[in-house]
Amino acid sequence: MGKVKYAAIDIGSNAARLLIKSIDREAEDRKRFKKLLLLRVPLRLGFDVFENGELSEKKSKQLLRLMKAFRQLMKIYDVDRFRACATSAMRDARNGQSVIREIQRETSIPIEIISGQEEARMIYENHVECLEDRTGNYMYVDVGGGSTEINLLVDGNLQFSASYNVGTIRMLNRAVRPEVWEKLEQQLTELTADLQDLHIIGSGGNINKLFRLSKQREQQSSLSLESLQLLYDELAPLTPDERMEAFHLKQDRADVIVPAAEIFLKIGKVTRAVDIIVPVIGLADGIIDNLYLENLGR
Repeated sequence: MGKVKYAAIDIGSNAARLLIKSIDREAEDRKRFKKLLLLRVPLRLGFDVFENGELSEKKSKQLLRLMKAFRQLMKIYDVDRFRACATSAMRDARNGQSVIREIQRETSIPIEIISGQEEARMIYENHVECLEDRTGNYMYVDVGGGSTEINLLVDGNLQFSASYNVGTIRMLNRAVRPEVWEKLEQQLTELTADLQDLHIIGSGGNINKLFRLSKQREQQSSLSLESLQLLYDELAPLTPDERMEAFHLKQDRADVIVPAAEIFLKIGKVTRAVDIIVPVIGLADGIIDNLYLENLGR
């Protein structure tokens, strides 16, 4: 029977990831995927783009070298199908298209610069399998370095999907426009005005880390806004170096974790959310899910 191996490359504003999974050829259940490899490299492309509007020569070369490495790893793992997607930083980079053309010439990896809406859709569709048997009000929130993707699901039906140029690296670079914050707050307030018992489903490395830090103190299945606020109050006054020392954070996590907490707190308060559920799922999982469904002809 054999297995099919899928790979996803997610080129984000803070990090690039390679995810490889396998599944039996005749499997009809996506939950039977087996993770073979997850590699995350903090390229931090957003610091170039959100400050200068384009990728520097240094970052472009680093991205090319990384894609060459990812290509070799996919060969070693005998990957059958793959897809490479770039998100907010590459969407904004003036030289984004020329950089990905060079990468394709050198590596034969075609990189798609996907829209915020497409990013939100893939994240939403991947999360659906986690909630197939549930009814209620859920808001999927994926916070990245350059943008935040939001999907609202009410009793199993998608009601709203949007992408906002609010991200952790944008915030560190003071590159989030006030009107974007205002639009996010206004739209989410109106959308959730009549909803009770709304649960946020959080996605991204920062909310996963915040949840793990909170869980070390309290055995809980989800992250309450009160617990998140307490963590934020401890993290915010510290320098990144102090956060690394006190909370055992990596350098590329220590600076972005605070603005990420701010985004989740803002959305939680605006929507009056009950809590934040944190499954370990992201865009790369959504890419593989889409490849799998295409293979089934759906």
